[in-house]
Amino acid sequence: MVVGKGAKLLFFGSLIATSLAKQPERRFESGGDDDDDTPLPLVIWHGLGDTYQSDGMRSVAELAEEVNPGTLVYPIRLDENPSRDRYASFVGNLTDQVAKVCADIAAHPILSTAPAIDALGFSQGGQFLRAYVERCNNPPVRSLITFGSQHNGITAFRDCTPTDWVCRVAMAILKGDAWSNTVQSKLVPAQYYRNPEEYEQYLENSNFLADINNERDIKNEEYKKNIAKLENFVMYMFEEDTTVIPKETAWFEDINGTESTPLRARRLYSEDWIGLRALDRKGGLKFRTAPGDHMQLSEELLKEAFGDFYGPLNLHRGRSDPRPNWRGDDL
Repeated sequence: MVVGKGAKLLFFGSLIATSLAKQPERRFESGGDDDDDTPLPLVIWHGLGDTYQSDGMRSVAELAEEVNPGTLVYPIRLDENPSRDRYASFVGNLTDQVAKVCADIAAHPILSTAPAIDALGFSQGGQFLRAYVERCNNPPVRSLITFGSQHNGITAFRDCTPTDWVCRVAMAILKGDAWSNTVQSKLVPAQYYRNPEEYEQYLENSNFLADINNERDIKNEEYKKNIAKLENFVMYMFEEDTTVIPKETAWFEDINGTESTPLRARRLYSEDWIGLRALDRKGGLKFRTAPGDHMQLSEELLKEAFGDFYGPLNLHRGRSDPRPNWRGDDL
């Protein structure tokens, strides 16, 4: 445990471990009891190699309740057995996994009755929660915060620690043929692999990312509609991230060799494929940075985020951050 700026540093599973049925639409933009100080429930999706019951996840849940007392925290799990939940972060079909999470949340006795929920995604859990918003959003998400997530995919796979055999076997297969049907339907990191040098193969074979980013010719208008309905979509990029390649994927930046295209200069934004432009125009799209390497998070930073964007339904505390012009701004 490391201490910095008077706050504990928390480590979570990340890209490398240890290193739908349509429901009636519910709205949360206005209305309700302005005096109700009950915080919205918070769902959290962990990263690769982590489990829903890890010490890090427990610590985050405690911080969320400390900042907004009374918060119901639901750590998303793909299996009640923590070992199998960890395994599912490496192996599984993301289409099926997201559908299961949609069904689990919609059937939860408390979450299903909430007017809205807040969402927190660590590393790959961030783009998976974005898929929840796009594909089902029942109950609807008010504020989505992601830390070091691979929103524009990854272009390379990192090595695993010598003793992590689940990771080592998965990465060895990925480096063999990431575009085969078997790999795309079974290995989780392959399903958000996006190499610009193999873009046509990606569009043709990607099981997950090409769909939720609406990159194919036929666009899913529901994805755009649901993202645009968010109150806040807050994307944190780790300044010294050496695990996620490229780190700028956390901000939807497109990196091709030495060329970098910021989100607002991309067609994904200008043509509003998934609603990011509409969300940005109402002040809900926020770019933030976090110091340090991948998933090194201080209590101080987490508390700030929870205080800014989570809490009671009608307490709108999200700050309007200056747009990072050095990343491009075509508005």
